[in-house]
Amino acid sequence: MSPPSDKAGPGAVFDAIHDIMHLYRAQQYRALRDGPHDITHMEAKVLGYFARHPGATQSDLTAFSGRDKAQLARLVRGLRDRGLLDATVDEADRRSTRLHVTEQGRSIARNVQKSGEQLAQVAAAGLDEAERRELLALLEKVRASFDAQD
Repeated sequence: MSPPSDKAGPGAVFDAIHDIMHLYRAQQYRALRDGPHDITHMEAKVLGYFARHPGATQSDLTAFSGRDKAQLARLVRGLRDRGLLDATVDEADRRSTRLHVTEQGRSIARNVQKSGEQLAQVAAAGLDEAERRELLALLEKVRASFDAQD
């Protein structure tokens, strides 16, 4: 972790959150790279989104993620080309395409999710249930501070 200048200041809190997420993501990237599926981190994120939101549109994904529309279009097209996503025309709005994860895509999404859950278990192994609840409550208070600014 980065050595904080103020051990309990707001900057130190976010430095710690950033460091933890960096370690977590590095482990996720390693698991994807070394895993049985030829899938990138962002492809896994997109696949996971459509697994959790069947029938969502690419516009829904863009709004949810805040990512660049063109980048997401390339990712979706690549997943469709590999047979991991299917598209159907929305009957209510023929200009809109609804995306669904294929059986092969669901299998990959489940494996990626399981790997993430195992990594979370390792990361939180030093916390008991009460500590996890307290940490979640504190992080929710931080999130609420951002929401209050909107």
